[in-house]
Amino acid sequence: MPGAVRALELLGVGVDGHPLCGIRYLDRRSAAEARFAAGAGRGVRRTELHAALARRAEQLGVRVMPLRIGVVRQDASGVSAAGISARYLAAADGLHSPLRRQLGLEERSLARAEPARYGLRRHFAVAPWSDCVEVHWAPGAEAYVTPLGPELVGIAVLTCERGPFDAQLARFPGLVGRLAGSAVTAVRGAGPLRQRVRSRVAGRVLLVGDAAGYTDALTGEGVALALAGAAELVRCVRAGRPQEYERAWLRASRRHRLLTGALLWARHRPALAARIVPAAAALPPLFALLVDQLA
Repeated sequence: MPGAVRALELLGVGVDGHPLCGIRYLDRRSAAEARFAAGAGRGVRRTELHAALARRAEQLGVRVMPLRIGVVRQDASGVSAAGISARYLAAADGLHSPLRRQLGLEERSLARAEPARYGLRRHFAVAPWSDCVEVHWAPGAEAYVTPLGPELVGIAVLTCERGPFDAQLARFPGLVGRLAGSAVTAVRGAGPLRQRVRSRVAGRVLLVGDAAGYTDALTGEGVALALAGAAELVRCVRAGRPQEYERAWLRASRRHRLLTGALLWARHRPALAARIVPAAAALPPLFALLVDQLA
């Protein structure tokens, strides 16, 4: 998203890819499009983003040590793991963070659980047909089409229903016709996506990125949110006040959590979900405002 592109530029990280100029929602009857007012986003494969981040870290003299963390031990003066001792540990170990689980930071809700959502993705060697991220809506699933290069698009399907990628993609006949026979990567998946975290701070260990908690990939803000959380973590650690990070993370993620949570709530209610795209098409200024907030 545009906010993530700006944050990466401030870090001196440049990534190639395809310009993303807006968001387009589609179902079988309606379509709505809103252009980003805050500059373009960027469609880029995660492997390329990872390589760009690694190059920048190397330029800055960051040491990369391929070690397995294992058990974390800490006291009032420091934390140790994998034979290394430091004042703090930033745990950026992903959606199903082992360190989060080890430290007992996962929230266990007694309320009726919402359906678990899963994501599947694959890349296809076809020329992008739009400079927008397209979100195709169908009962029970969405398909996200992201331009990644002159002859490459990424397709991600988010759904509560288990099943192979091809079966999920069959819900979107218009996409099947465009993509037939052009897959160039294997299918990768992740989930459940929703991860509730009761705290991002446990003594001198601070959770960041997807490890800090995750609502859904529905609005595409994961990278931007991770970068914003990382900036707050660094600020709090440099000030010697790690206990302030929890409140800072909640403040930095509030808009994302509210907008994504509201859209996910509607998604789980079939009668409301069927009205999302028609409402966006009928109310262009409101749709544009929401897209700008996400951007």
